[in-house]
Amino acid sequence: INEDIKKELFAEYGPKLKILPTNDQVRELQTILRDRNTTRSDFKFYADRLIRLVIEESLNQLPFSECVITTPTGAKYNGLKYQRGNCGVSIVRSGEAMEQGLRDCCRSIRIGKILVESDAETHEARVVYARFPEDIASRKVLLMYPIMSTGNTVIKAVTVLKEHNVLEENIILSNLFSTPFAAKAVVHAFPQMTILTSELHHVAPNHFGQKYFGTD
Repeated sequence: INEDIKKELFAEYGPKLKILPTNDQVRELQTILRDRNTTRSDFKFYADRLIRLVIEESLNQLPFSECVITTPTGAKYNGLKYQRGNCGVSIVRSGEAMEQGLRDCCRSIRIGKILVESDAETHEARVVYARFPEDIASRKVLLMYPIMSTGNTVIKAVTVLKEHNVLEENIILSNLFSTPFAAKAVVHAFPQMTILTSELHHVAPNHFGQKYFGTD
């Protein structure tokens, strides 16, 4: 992202919204996932690639500490290691598409789940089910949800995490596609939370969950 766009994003959304560094490969993945002619097997394959990129960049937002290790030849090497105490939480169902990408990067990471449904009458988001690691309050949380149209589901999920004493600044939202409206709503509700998305665009690919899981 060039400096002018970075300044615009900062002015509009503050410092906690991050966009995945974009290149032609990322744009191709986004194009395939938005194309209505993409087959389900291709969709899942390319979605998993974009998920992996977003998860890797989300992990980059976590704290590291310096360490010194010894190489097989006996040399000392100044490196980095994750500070301990991270976990994932997926917003069911589409967020579950991102779980494997996280496990591929962090082999034994614990993953909680939260189910938020819209009330048919009022369209109000309500939590139906939540299961978290018991010590989640002391952890950094990667909250996974691929598509944000309004931000309501994420706002409800973060509210529940905060009710479980998770600090707002300890939450990183991993997202593939967000509308500007949703990004503004979430940033406004939780200014200390980090949000990472691959694209801000006024049209969200809301077919994502059905196509990924083959329920369309």
